[in-house]
Amino acid sequence: MFGRMRDDLTATIGEIRDAGLYKSERVITSPQQSLISVASGKEVLNFCANNYLGLADHPEVIAAARAALDQWGFGMASVRFICGTQQIHKDLEGALSNFLGAEDTILYSSCFDANGGLFETLLGAEDAIISDELNHASIIDGIRLSKAKRYRYKNRDMADLEAQLKDAADARYRLIATDGVFSMDGYVAPLDEICDLADRYDALVMVDDSHAVGFVGPDGAGTPSLFGVKDRVDVLTGTLGKALGGASGGYVSGRREIVELLRQRSRPYLFSNSLAPSVTAASLKALELIGGSTALRDKLKANTALFRTKMTEAGFDVLPGDHPISPVMIGDAAEAGRLADKLLDLGVYVIGFSYPVVPHGKARIRVQLSAAHSTEDVERAIAAFIEARAALAG
Repeated sequence: MFGRMRDDLTATIGEIRDAGLYKSERVITSPQQSLISVASGKEVLNFCANNYLGLADHPEVIAAARAALDQWGFGMASVRFICGTQQIHKDLEGALSNFLGAEDTILYSSCFDANGGLFETLLGAEDAIISDELNHASIIDGIRLSKAKRYRYKNRDMADLEAQLKDAADARYRLIATDGVFSMDGYVAPLDEICDLADRYDALVMVDDSHAVGFVGPDGAGTPSLFGVKDRVDVLTGTLGKALGGASGGYVSGRREIVELLRQRSRPYLFSNSLAPSVTAASLKALELIGGSTALRDKLKANTALFRTKMTEAGFDVLPGDHPISPVMIGDAAEAGRLADKLLDLGVYVIGFSYPVVPHGKARIRVQLSAAHSTEDVERAIAAFIEARAALAG
C-alpha cells in the first residue's frame, strides 16, 4: 500500500519545492544567542529567534536551570495529578499570576497545548467563539476541537467583530478569541475596543499573548497591560518559549474557576508530562529578571526603532508598527528565499516566510529584534540587506 502513497507524497513534496515553498531546517551548532554557528562552521548574526529579551542564553537563567537539575531532577515521568507536581511548579504558576494580574495560572507543555485544551473544556454546542481571522494555528485548531459555533471576524476590524457578536446573539456564552500580537505582521490587537464590545454584548475575552508577554506594556506584562485592561480579559494564554527564557512550556492564566476546571478536564494538561524542573526554575528566574529592571525592554525598544527607521529610509517595505517583529515584505516566495540565502552568505541568519505560513503573494523576511543585539549588530544587518538586494538585482 505505501508504494502508491510514497509516489503521491514524493510528487507533493516536489510541488512544494518547485513553488519555492520548501522549508529547509538549517542546523545550528552553538547555543541560541545573537551570534550563532551554523553547520558550515560560519558564525552569523541571528535575526529570527523569538529571544526578545536575550534570556535564552542569559547566564542567570542557565544557572537556575543547572541548579534545578541537582535539586529537582531531570524529569517528572508523570502528569501533574498523579505524581508530577513539585513546589516549583506551584511557585511558577503563582509568579505568572502575580506578573499578569490574574487570579490563577495552569502550566502546559506548550502554548499550542494550552490553546488546544482550552475551548473544548469551557464551551459546548450552545456556545459561540468569535475568532480573529489571523489568529495563530493553535487557536484555530483548539476551536476546531470544541463543539461551539464558530464565527470569524476580519483582522482587528471592530465593526466586523460587532457584526459577528450580533449574529451569535442566541448563544449561551460568547467568547472573543484573539492574538495579542499577530506573529507574522507584528500588529497589536486593539484590546481596549475588544473589551468594550465584550462588555456591550456580554461576551468573554481570550487573548494569546505569546508575542507580547515579558516586554510589551509599561510593566512588560503584555497587551492587556499596554491597553490597561488586565482586569477585563478573562483568559490569557502564553508561552515560556519566547521572551520568558525561550525554552518550552505554556500556560493559561485568568479567572480562578476557569483555571480550576481546566485542571479537571483539559486533555493536554491531564495527559501530558509535567514541565521539566529545569525549565520551570529557569522560567522563574526569567520572570525575576524582567521584574527587576527595565534595561532589557529598553534595549529591545531602541534596537527595534533603529532597524525599522533605517530599513524604511533605505527603501524597504517594512510593515508599520513598533513591535520587534519587523516584517520586510517581498511578495514572491522564491524571491524571499533567495534573499534569505544571500543574507546568510553575508553573515545574517533570517528566514523567508511564505505560504501556508502567510498568504500567497505575501512572502516576507520576518526580522526579529532582540535585546541581545548590539547597535553594531543591527547596523550590520541593515547593511547586509542593502548589499543582498543589490546583488540579487544585479
